[in-house]
Amino acid sequence: MSTLRILASLLLALAVPAFAAPPPATIRLDYLHSGNALSETYAIERVLVEPLPWPGDTSKNLDTTDRGNNMVEVVDAKTGDVLYSRGFSTIFGEWKTTDEANKATRGFHESVRFPAQGKPVKVRILKRDERNQFSVVWSVDVDADALDVVRKQGPAPAPVLPIRVSGPSPNKVDLLVLGDGYTARDMKKFEADARRLADHLFKVSPFKERAGDFNVWAMAVPTQESGVSRPSTGVHHASSLGARYDIFGSERYVLTLDNRALRDIAQYAPYEFIEILVNNDTYGGGGIFGQFSTAAASNDWANYLFVHEFGHHFAGLADEYYTSPVAYQSGAERPEPWEPNVTALRDPANIKWKSFVKPGTALPTPWPKAQYETESRAYQARRAALRAANRPEAEMSALFSEDLARSNALFATAAERHTVGAFEGANYQASGYYRPEMQCIMFDRSETFCNVCQAAISTVIDLYAPRR
Repeated sequence: MSTLRILASLLLALAVPAFAAPPPATIRLDYLHSGNALSETYAIERVLVEPLPWPGDTSKNLDTTDRGNNMVEVVDAKTGDVLYSRGFSTIFGEWKTTDEANKATRGFHESVRFPAQGKPVKVRILKRDERNQFSVVWSVDVDADALDVVRKQGPAPAPVLPIRVSGPSPNKVDLLVLGDGYTARDMKKFEADARRLADHLFKVSPFKERAGDFNVWAMAVPTQESGVSRPSTGVHHASSLGARYDIFGSERYVLTLDNRALRDIAQYAPYEFIEILVNNDTYGGGGIFGQFSTAAASNDWANYLFVHEFGHHFAGLADEYYTSPVAYQSGAERPEPWEPNVTALRDPANIKWKSFVKPGTALPTPWPKAQYETESRAYQARRAALRAANRPEAEMSALFSEDLARSNALFATAAERHTVGAFEGANYQASGYYRPEMQCIMFDRSETFCNVCQAAISTVIDLYAPRR
């Protein structure tokens, strides 16, 4: 791709009409978040002015979606008026539910980004309390004109490739696809992977219908070796993003814990959301709401991984499956989740997706749960055996296809196949939590989001690219 075309695409994305005010600068607050299962603390690290202006629509500065375990609020230092807010979740929030958090204290680097306000502000981090309401857990004064603010940085470490440019960034959702584990010789493969997986995203509703509301960019800093680290198999590769498998001891969980490196690279492209492609064929991925998602680009199930994990990151969708082992520890209590696609069903008459439920639908809604669980236990045992024996990835992919075919056959004859109701088994729990439909891409490796998940995604698209 020519440099002129790349430059033209960037200029289009950052362009504003002649009569409009120029976009504000992008301010980033980097901080340290540390603690354990019982306590947590925050400490400021630095404040930066990023190289590119704010990519978002400043008329939609306030988040009304009620998503995330946390929320950032930027408030006027004098009046206390909220100027900007966004919900998000954190890797720390997941880690503190693991067994390790009961034994050790760890620190995680985190960032929040917001449009410059032209005056001193107070940045507040909020967290959900036992009532599922947000309350302030940390605040810090930020003056973007202070002497210690970083205002100038070096050149971009890699070119930014336009994958899909639909219009100026303030009117669009900007998705940045980052590559990790791609060598200099792999750059053509990275671009092809990014285009292929982005194209697939826009074949899945509701992204399909809203494709014109997105810009997609791609960027990869070359590594010395192809692929990222997979410590459980003795594979350790250096990379700029530091993505790896085996996060929290889960062999398929892929994240980067180096947030500073991630943000220092991503800042050279317009973005609101990030998906990291790892140049591996081993099944794996991950997604944190408001942070980033990951997918193994060379796996046979890469299309599913890209979309499923993006559902977590983009819309805060919960996992609806419950028979696969995960690293998180569950308590005995069953609080109502904030995620839009799972519920504890404490009040069936006012279920959170009530508008989708037809009168007379049984809540909970019957489905062939016992048979599904019997078949799933056998499948999970075979899956664990394949991974323990380090069998070729093709055998794992074939098992996934077999499992999906079996589920499709079971559900095809179920009376409530396309009903929106409350199907027990979700959020990693066999009982006590319910999902909206029998099948969804957040439940298994099927190809579509259920109606409730589609609506939840559309709500977030509207926050960044309002229908005009």
